[in-house]
Amino acid sequence: MASISFLINMNLYAAQSLPICGSFSSLFPPFQKTRQRSKSKRHHALRVACSGDTNRRDILIGLGGLYGATSLSSNLSALGLPLSPPDPTNCVTSTVVTPENGTFKIECCPPPPFTDYVIPASNNTQFRIRKAAHLVDDEYIAKYKEAIRRMKALPDDDPRSFKQQAAVHCAYCAGGYKQKGFPDKDIDVHESWLFAPFHRWYLYFFERILGSLIGDPTFALPYWNWDHPNGMRMPSIFTTDTTSPLYDPLRDSRHLAAFMDLNFNFDKEDKPHVNPTIKEINDNLATLHREFLLKTDQTDFFGAPYHAGANPNTSYGSLETVHNTIHMWTGVNPVTNPKSNGENMGILYSAARDPIFYCHHSNVDRIWNIWTTQLPGGPRSNFSDPDYLETSYFFYDENKNYVRVKVKDCLDSTRLGYDYQRADLPWLNAGGLIKRKSLSRVAPKQVFKVTKILPTLQFPLIVDSILRTTVNRPKVGANPLEREVLVIDVEYDKGQRVRFDVFINDEDDDDIGPQDAEFGGSFVTLPHHANQTKVSSSSFRIPLNNLLQALDATNDESITVTLCPKYGKVPVTIKGIKIERVPLLK
Repeated sequence: MASISFLINMNLYAAQSLPICGSFSSLFPPFQKTRQRSKSKRHHALRVACSGDTNRRDILIGLGGLYGATSLSSNLSALGLPLSPPDPTNCVTSTVVTPENGTFKIECCPPPPFTDYVIPASNNTQFRIRKAAHLVDDEYIAKYKEAIRRMKALPDDDPRSFKQQAAVHCAYCAGGYKQKGFPDKDIDVHESWLFAPFHRWYLYFFERILGSLIGDPTFALPYWNWDHPNGMRMPSIFTTDTTSPLYDPLRDSRHLAAFMDLNFNFDKEDKPHVNPTIKEINDNLATLHREFLLKTDQTDFFGAPYHAGANPNTSYGSLETVHNTIHMWTGVNPVTNPKSNGENMGILYSAARDPIFYCHHSNVDRIWNIWTTQLPGGPRSNFSDPDYLETSYFFYDENKNYVRVKVKDCLDSTRLGYDYQRADLPWLNAGGLIKRKSLSRVAPKQVFKVTKILPTLQFPLIVDSILRTTVNRPKVGANPLEREVLVIDVEYDKGQRVRFDVFINDEDDDDIGPQDAEFGGSFVTLPHHANQTKVSSSSFRIPLNNLLQALDATNDESITVTLCPKYGKVPVTIKGIKIERVPLLK
């Protein structure tokens, strides 16, 4: 068996400040309660996996894989089928140099032989309830600390150990696996619809391992309730006791007690507030309202489909976009701490080394449950693509068995034996906060003509300053069962943090934020690996129907699109901007 060394990458990171777009305040809405409902062989050191040159390697423990239902060849007819298994002849090696720990080889290979996982039969006495982290009692905190302490005390070559569990996430984050039949295509669970199911299964086994270590099958992870104002700060169970196994020193010290800002500028941030203003609360609620309630289509919420032979980095869903911001809010900021790359939470390869990662993703998983079952207007459709439902992941269970699980078996969390403590969802009622800032329009029923036709931008172009352009819409009178989506094709470095905001018909007003109807949304990336210099292509998709209605622009022939860079060491490249008509789905 080959071995691999654990790394802490501490390359110098110096970010460049870019223009900031502000925001506008309104009143805070009243809260309204909403109802929810075989043994492994020994190895030498920790196994992680990230991108690099290809080379043959033996299999390593602690690494999950992706496996499709069909063995695929390299022809294009395979597109649309489930993801192919990792290729055992095309493994990955990466050389990383760190100032503190020297040079390391990072290796990754496909999984060993597996067995299909059988979900334990439902047992009401062992049903697990995940509670809000800021509401747990002392008895739970003691139990949680002991479970993590025991996991961290396991030998590094035990697949249940904290280091090995963290390494699983790294293996999926930076091109650690090549697809069989498609050796030039990486497998990555981020920036696509792979994101939510992978992390659900990942937390499922992590949680069961913790419960087994303390002999409590009812033990459940807490969730970081960052979608409620009472939970919009790092939970104190992770920050107040520096001797606790839940504590991680690699967090942004400015944010340990601060109120979270979901729209903060990573490169240029004012002093964060411990006690939030009404505007700060409302900005967060308006952001969550846009990203969760108003994103009604699967692609908008989960991310773009990812099939065999395709590039995985196609489009972030709104669930992952919010997730990215919270990661960077938590991890060390390399702007204020130039010896860091954002470890741990602020960069994907090391994110799972911070215990707060699992609490954060517990809430991501909870929001998935809420989106599919509890929002006004009836249930939203869950994953339904038959090929994607057959896509599989591989994990070690609490008994050290290497098992295969499928997407189709995790769509209902109660079938997996857990659910979430109910909590208010104030962002559901935050639509009243979002108002038009532009007041120069005439009567709503009159067709608005753009008073200033902006020149068509020449692509590709670099977003290093505020840019505006006019984009023509498809002809009025198209199929009413279709919807319009603004598609911005983006090219960026996966090793960098990037954010730019998009405004629609802003009428030359750059001071726009989440509470303004002209605010279309934010493109936010989380870097995968600091040593990774890889150009990635992605599409930022903004549903337009609700936006145009709010702006009285439903019948306009064109719209004005403004791009406002917020942060990024290397400015992104825009390859094109267009409006598409796509089928209207729930």
